[in-house]
Amino acid sequence: NQHGDGSFPQVRMVCQMELTSHLLISSTFESYHSSEMKLAEKLISTTPDHSLTLFDKGFYSLGLLHHWQSQGEHRHWLIPLKKGTQYEIKHKLGRNDALVMLRTSPQARKQWPGLPLEIRARLLSKTIKGKVVSVLTSMTDPLRFPCDEIVDLYSQRWEIELGYREIKQGLLGGEYTLRSKTPEMIAQELWGVLLGYNLLRYQMVQMSRQCPGVYPCEMSFTACSWAILGLLHGTSLNHPGNLPGFLADLQASAPQYVLPHRRPDRWFPRAVKQRP
Repeated sequence: NQHGDGSFPQVRMVCQMELTSHLLISSTFESYHSSEMKLAEKLISTTPDHSLTLFDKGFYSLGLLHHWQSQGEHRHWLIPLKKGTQYEIKHKLGRNDALVMLRTSPQARKQWPGLPLEIRARLLSKTIKGKVVSVLTSMTDPLRFPCDEIVDLYSQRWEIELGYREIKQGLLGGEYTLRSKTPEMIAQELWGVLLGYNLLRYQMVQMSRQCPGVYPCEMSFTACSWAILGLLHGTSLNHPGNLPGFLADLQASAPQYVLPHRRPDRWFPRAVKQRP
């Protein structure tokens, strides 16, 4: 947006990421004046069936959530309970597990045609480090989806924040602005960055197959990126017929890029850092 408060065009982006591989499934962005909720609507069509989407609490919208799960087969969602949310308990499934009904507003039903008066969901709670954590989900079957496993699963949503960090620091060098200075070039540069990130992550998926029991997200993105880019720079001077052998050597070296297990006792509260 060249007519906003900033000196450079600004964009707002929403991405959908597969957590274990950090591969971006889809992405959309518009001017900074667009809301994340509107951008999230554009990702519904690309969401795969038989999937679970972990939402940040800022995406709480009954219209969005209902549309998300109704546009495919077994498209489930999981989102933290927003403070002040009104609900009616219909059936207790356990001490911290209940089926609830969420009533939609007239404004939401007007915005989302076909939105029912009430939406059925499952409310789960668990005490973690002395704090009660409550989440809502469309996975209402307690036999298929145990309570404790669902609440623990939401902690994996932080993986997409790590993915954003890899893009901003690893690919963009921690710069606060992109190189382009027009909206058209900004869009081109962003798609290039996302494509480059997915290419690196795809190769990391291939490398992780050499390490049984290790997910791609458990490998060092920085070290793997250096190795992959070093391979590309070196093979440009070699015969193309040698490329399969170079790739085999790269994948064979995958075990040295596996990260240590994350320490569960580490905790860093969010903080706004001052710009240099």
